[in-house]
Amino acid sequence: MLVSTFLVEDKPEIRDTVVEAMEEVAPLKFVGHAASEAGARQWLRTFNDDWQLAIVDLFLAEGSGFGVLRDCQSRKPTQKVVVLTSYCHQNITDRCLQLGADRVFDKAADLEELVAFCKGHADNLDRLTPPPGQTGPMH
Repeated sequence: MLVSTFLVEDKPEIRDTVVEAMEEVAPLKFVGHAASEAGARQWLRTFNDDWQLAIVDLFLAEGSGFGVLRDCQSRKPTQKVVVLTSYCHQNITDRCLQLGADRVFDKAADLEELVAFCKGHADNLDRLTPPPGQTGPMH
């Protein structure tokens, strides 16, 4: 299963690199992106049922990923939100987790861990999705 993924990243070159690299090594299909807090919050509200993973950068040209995390606190259990940042100081990581992030990853050091997280999320979604034509327990 490919995980429908939304990316919040304001730098186009980083956004393009993340999309290309992650689609190559992780079971992800990027369905949207935003470069600002306001754009991300609007997209997530408008397409609430269309994503299963949000990857959020914290420091954006307009706004911050912290506001995006706040908006995602009431997401569905099948929707995960992770932070991908260059600022993995303990106080920042703690704040992200308090705001509901499932994990925080360092852009420079944790890409393998992010890929493993994405694979695990895809596996969990596979287990939760009934096969086509099966709507309830078999008798």
